[in-house]
Amino acid sequence: MGKALLKRLALLIGTLLLVSVLAFIAFSVIPGDPTASVLGIEATDEQVAAFRARQGLDLPVWQRYWAWLTAFVRGDFGQSFKFDMPVRALLATRAQVTLVLAAAAFVLIVAISLPLGLLAARRGGGVLDKALDWLVTVTTQITMSVPNFVLGIGLMYLFALVLHWFEPEFVPLEDGLWPHLRFMVFPALAVALPKSAMTVKLLRGSILGELGQDYIRTAYSKGNSRGSALRRHVLRNAMIPVVTFLAMAIGDIMAGSIVVEQVFGIPGLGRILISSIGNRDYPVVQAVVVMVASVVVGCNFLADLLYRVMDPRIERT
Repeated sequence: MGKALLKRLALLIGTLLLVSVLAFIAFSVIPGDPTASVLGIEATDEQVAAFRARQGLDLPVWQRYWAWLTAFVRGDFGQSFKFDMPVRALLATRAQVTLVLAAAAFVLIVAISLPLGLLAARRGGGVLDKALDWLVTVTTQITMSVPNFVLGIGLMYLFALVLHWFEPEFVPLEDGLWPHLRFMVFPALAVALPKSAMTVKLLRGSILGELGQDYIRTAYSKGNSRGSALRRHVLRNAMIPVVTFLAMAIGDIMAGSIVVEQVFGIPGLGRILISSIGNRDYPVVQAVVVMVASVVVGCNFLADLLYRVMDPRIERT
């Protein structure tokens, strides 16, 4: 297990280094000069030269990348071109908001999909089973087909403008935990529902596949009911592909959170990312990209460890 852990840690670090290289180079070679956004089109050549020298933009790309990487590892994300302040301070509260939204969406995915997946898989044959199959199939297909920003618009219209369950204006945590969570649950639902539908479908198929295995027939012969066999034998094996899927879905959850933030007017990473791309504020964009990549790669690493614990038969080397 020790060698496997070291290999995966090395892969994690290598992946993040590759992401950092691609992010830095991509935003260094695309057309557009940040000096025009920061200084304006009427800036003199001397002002432009001074700005580029102060920000290190006159250095070769590899020198700028190495300086940025070594500073990033120390926790220094650089200085924002547009806001003239440390990127770390600029992103601190915004990252917290996005992570809360993504975490709430992930919790909702698990809370919605696991009971529904078990319910859809534990029924026997008959009319009720066929009706449930049809309902699960239709519901999951519809939910998976609707983009999360469209779901966000629908949820905001229904629950904010029609039912008045919450005000369509962001409530910061400083105004109280409950008002903040009551607002955040609806954008979290907009992110969670498509992934919940996929997870229900995957879990149901995985459970039904396990129910056809020989060890389940042995469990039945020993007097276990279908529900007991599900809890004691099937669920652990059936959850392995689900855990892998949920870990891989972290990136989509983060991306969905950034998009849904625009619909609900949430001041998270999404808003600052979009404005920074338009302003060519590269230090901010690079920091956000690497932060999101770190969350995604880290969650995949933890999922890899988790499903190896869940199923010791998986190769550990």
